[in-house]
Amino acid sequence: MHERLCKNVFASNHLFADDTPIPVLDPGRGRTKTGRLWVYAREQRPWGGPEPPAAIYLFAPDRKAERPVAHLAAFKGILHVDGYAGFEQLADKEGITLAACWSHSRRKFYDVAEATASPVATEAPRRIGELYAIEARIRGQLPDYRLAERRTFSKPIVDALNVWLDAQLRLVSGRSTLAEAIRYALSRWHGVTRFLNDGRAREHGAGPAWRVRDRIGFESGVVGGRNRCRATASG
Repeated sequence: MHERLCKNVFASNHLFADDTPIPVLDPGRGRTKTGRLWVYAREQRPWGGPEPPAAIYLFAPDRKAERPVAHLAAFKGILHVDGYAGFEQLADKEGITLAACWSHSRRKFYDVAEATASPVATEAPRRIGELYAIEARIRGQLPDYRLAERRTFSKPIVDALNVWLDAQLRLVSGRSTLAEAIRYALSRWHGVTRFLNDGRAREHGAGPAWRVRDRIGFESGVVGGRNRCRATASG
């Protein structure tokens, strides 16, 4: 069942990838160690895709970049990823297009705003929120319609934000947390703007890993490094 669902999910042309720490029972030592649970999710409902939602979980003892590279050996299509640098190796693979989400950049600005009350750090999430509002309005529409709406309404917001962030970076201390947040956002610009070129891509990553602990209990997790993780699908 797991192998069949893995084959089905990896045959998709649009996936979300994420990972999360997971405790691994270490028999005979009276304690646990930390492994990683890699999650690959298919979610086509936002653009009216034909395939049902599905997620597969693959255990690995570590977070080395070779793990997702091996998992996705047969995958071709759009892959939504977070800021983990290991995913960048997949960018060099023919047939894979990486799409980043705005939430990680938004979170960095939010944290700076909470700590410093910086007007710039407060303004950045507000502008990103405008993109979220557009996405909420076009959710469930066909890719061509979503792409047209994004190019009409989202692209001007994104272009203005890019110019504004570049200007703000010149005005703030290069060692400040605000400068760090700005550089983080600008360094991922190609990935976060992928949704402007494909109606299937999303501006906001799915982050499926946060649901892992709700889907599997500790006993159904990993014992002694043996993969006992389940694959799930829903209609």
